[in-house]
Parts: sequence; structure tokens; C-alpha cells
Amino acid sequence: MKDSKEVTIYDIAKELDISAATVSRGLNDHPAIKKETRRKIHDAARRMGYQQNIFASNLRKRKTNTIGVVIPHLNSYFTSTVIAGIEKVANQAGYNLIISQSLESVKKEKANVNTMFNSRVDGLLVSLASDTEDIDHFQFLLQKGIPLIFFDRVIENPECTCIVINNFQAGYEATKHLLEQGCRRIVHVAGSLRSSVYEGRYSGYKQALTDFGLEFDPSLVLFPDLRDTEPGKIARTILAMNPLPDGIFTANDTSAAACISELRRTGVSVPDDVAVVGFNNDLLSRVIEPALTTVHYPGQEMGEVAARTLINKLNNLPNDSLNTIVIQHELLVRDSSKRQKK
Repeated sequence: MKDSKEVTIYDIAKELDISAATVSRGLNDHPAIKKETRRKIHDAARRMGYQQNIFASNLRKRKTNTIGVVIPHLNSYFTSTVIAGIEKVANQAGYNLIISQSLESVKKEKANVNTMFNSRVDGLLVSLASDTEDIDHFQFLLQKGIPLIFFDRVIENPECTCIVINNFQAGYEATKHLLEQGCRRIVHVAGSLRSSVYEGRYSGYKQALTDFGLEFDPSLVLFPDLRDTEPGKIARTILAMNPLPDGIFTANDTSAAACISELRRTGVSVPDDVAVVGFNNDLLSRVIEPALTTVHYPGQEMGEVAARTLINKLNNLPNDSLNTIVIQHELLVRDSSKRQKK
């Protein structure tokens, strides 16, 4: 069996008959060590299989160059674009990422936060689980001076910066568009109202109805599990309504696409009979037939802004003093909602 003992600077020093201090300086290319000696030290380190303990070195510096990211789930197009944005900025600045998912559970979110703390992350980027109602479990991080940035799903705190879009305005614009197309009986497929993003879209939907002189009908608001692996159930619930709605605004694109497929399968014309608007601008929205009208949620930009804001805090650089940074969304009108006004 091969010797699995870890090679140390003392082993290299013994091999070269020099001091361990000289080896340490040589490995770090200290100018006080002659170039030829540095070459011999690096050659011996490679030959002997020496691995520098960067973690221990970082601990001595009280910095690990690691950022923690806690998200509700990984399996969504929006989340993948956010992480791409975070990773782009973090890598350019010399930071690594540790990513964990809460799976929409505040209990698991708390465990993730403790793991991140024990991993000695320099800072934390968090999108909250759907059942998180307060951020008390993050307080010890702030007390330890570990900066915390919330993005997408947030709870505002004066000690933390939040990166969001205006979900109220986005929900309002989506509903207003359907109303302008002649829709008057609009179903809203909502997410959990405990989440700031879904509550904002729901409130925008209600306000648009009010501004068009329509009475809010709670029976037209559905609260399914948006992670359901069989989103066609939502469409079947809508098809069972009497009278049939003439518009649908969903809180994500997956539900909207499922509605379009099920409606067309049963002979309902989209958008002439029922106009449909989704949310997120997932890839799916561009390949479904007809193409889905949706709200573009700039995930990569949100990730980049969140990472840059955190790294500026870590490096004590001048930063935006705003407690909340709002990223611009956009309503993308496609064929699923373009109809003749009735």
C-alpha cells in the first residue's frame, strides 16, 4: 500500500537540506529567496506531491474567498440564469461559490445557513424559501459581521440589501395587457402569498382589475403547488369553470404553457377564446405554440448585481447606499395573448 501521509514543507526542507521557513517563502515566490532556490523548491514540491493548504492559509487571513448561495431550488430556468450571473462576477473577482437549496423549506434553509457559517463563507446571497416568514435565523451572521444580500424572494431588513424586480408593477402590467385585449374574466394562477414575489404579482393583478372597473372575484384565483410535476391539473381546473374564463395570468411560464397545451387539446382557441400570459421568460415560452406572452425576469442581471453588491461590501468599496435595488422587468407580448377586442 502506498504511503498516504501528506507531504509538508518540513519534508521538502529535509529533502533539500534547507530550513522550512525558506521553503515557505520559496513556495510563495518571496523575492528574498534566490530564483534558483525557488525553482528547486517548486520542483521538489511537484515531485513529492506537495499540496498547499489554501484553506488553512485563508483561515489565518480570516478570509476564504468563498461566497455562499442559498436558493429555493436548482431545477428552474430562472435560478440557473441567476447562478450564471453570480458565478460570472464572483469568478472574475477571485471568489468561489458554495451553493445549497432549501427545497422551499425554512427548516432546511436554517440548516443550510448553519452549514455556510461553519464553512466560513465570507458573505451570503439568499433567495428565501416559500414558507420563510422572518429572518431571525440570519441574525447571528450579521452579528458576526458576515454581509448578507437577499435577492428575488426577500424580507426587507435595514442591515441587508435586497435585489428585486417590481413584482406589483409586473403583475399589474400583465393583467392590464389582458384587459386591453378585451378579457374581462381573468384567472390568476398564483404562488404562495407568503412569498414576496407572488404576493406582489397577486396585488398587481387585483389593482389592474380595480382600475378597469371590475370587481375582484376570489374564485378566479388559484393557489396550486407551482412545482407540481403535472401542471395540467391547473388547466383542467380552469376548464371546469362555468363560464369559462377569457384570460389567464400565471405566476410562472410552466403553468402557462401547460394551460395552453391543455386548452388547445380540448378545442379551446388560444388566444381567441382564452388569452394567456406567463411570467419569467423561460426558454419554454419561446417554443410553445402559440408563443407565450410573458414577463421577462432578468435573472442573470439580478445575479450579477447581487454578487457585485456583496463583493463591494466584502472589499469595503464604495457601494450603492440603497437598501433595495430594483432590476427592470419587461412585458414581452407574443401570440398567446394577441386577440381581437371583444
